[in-house]
Amino acid sequence: MTRQQAPPPEADFSPGAGALLELFTLRRDPLPRLSRPRWLARLPHAVVLYAAVLFAFLTNTQLSDHYGVTGGPSVALSLLTGVSIAVGLSRPVAGWWLGLLAAGLVAWAVHGHVGQGQSWPWLPAGFLAFAPLILLTALRVPPRVTVAVVAFPVALGLVAELAFKPEHSTTSFFAASLVFGFVGLLGYALRAVRLARGQLVAQETLTEEERARRTLLEERSRIARELHDVVAHHMSVISIQAQVAPHLVENPSEELKENLAGIRENALEALTELRRVLGVLRSEQSGDPAAPQHPQPTLAALDGLVDNVRGAGLEVTTAVAGIRRPLAPGLELTAYRIVQEALSNCLRHAPGSRVEVGIAYGPRELHLCVANSAPARAAPPSVGAGHGLLGMRERAGMLGGELVAGPRPGGGYEVSAVLPVDPPGGSSSEKKKDA
Repeated sequence: MTRQQAPPPEADFSPGAGALLELFTLRRDPLPRLSRPRWLARLPHAVVLYAAVLFAFLTNTQLSDHYGVTGGPSVALSLLTGVSIAVGLSRPVAGWWLGLLAAGLVAWAVHGHVGQGQSWPWLPAGFLAFAPLILLTALRVPPRVTVAVVAFPVALGLVAELAFKPEHSTTSFFAASLVFGFVGLLGYALRAVRLARGQLVAQETLTEEERARRTLLEERSRIARELHDVVAHHMSVISIQAQVAPHLVENPSEELKENLAGIRENALEALTELRRVLGVLRSEQSGDPAAPQHPQPTLAALDGLVDNVRGAGLEVTTAVAGIRRPLAPGLELTAYRIVQEALSNCLRHAPGSRVEVGIAYGPRELHLCVANSAPARAAPPSVGAGHGLLGMRERAGMLGGELVAGPRPGGGYEVSAVLPVDPPGGSSSEKKKDA
């Protein structure tokens, strides 16, 4: 059962001491780039810089044309407004404070120049120029900080109107409240979407890694079961041969009987321990018909496998080079499974193709090659996990071999494996055991 997690702090909208502390954190927090398409990566930065120039120009125009503030003060306040927006690109809280300072200085500069019907303390271009700063800050701070970023300038404007409102001026409180609230909510929504998308990508990555890890473990369990069968078979043969050997010798000595009895006893103990350790990899019920325990296949059964694939509609040709001979059971099983999985992939992903299966027996290596031509028709969607190559590489790697897979230059696909063969001495000793 998974433990229920508490909601993340990002969901806390209540303003408190933490939010106030974050308002005084002027750390660098660059505006994220768009991930796709690449040519749009810098578009938000270009838009913000354009807004900085635009609102600096509008502020200067309104100060000089509508409020009568000209010369150096008008240019300085306009530049301060534009610079605050540009600073918000990399340091949103610092840009917000700088914009709030610019708005306060503008309100103080035009206080004695407000005419009939003109707004104060926020100029028409003033709260529009401050809105991008709220948006840039809300994109990169938690929601409770966004509440403070919106509420603080609105509250300051209300206090200024109640205490210092010029005669005949109109209120800007409601317009500023609506604009600031809207951009704050927009910034919060965009930030939430960005965070959710990042968490989704991270979760998909973890899910894919977990799927690959689970597939690898399942393939290792399958290999372990098959190796268990091979080892158990040989241990049983050793035990039986040790039991029968005294009856094949006329008047065997007591020392020989004791040695053979010890061999048989050790073989039975090893077999019991092997089954105890690896028995969990089998079905819980030894007589389960869903998990029959048949002898493991070898390359001698390759013709039957190829016939089955031909019956499924593929044109398969086989070629064997070198002296065909029995190999170690683990090697035979691994080679058979690699060819089996490669043929299964041809059936799934290359319907109607021509398949060539090549096996070359070398003195020290066994070479396998399964190549198919381009498919004659589109392959149906596969419902498998898509980790067959992972299992084949795992099998080859367990024997110290190598496996390479990839598309062919002329179309189609090819799987090649090189598996080391035991030296002749090892093979002969194994044959003696099986005799």
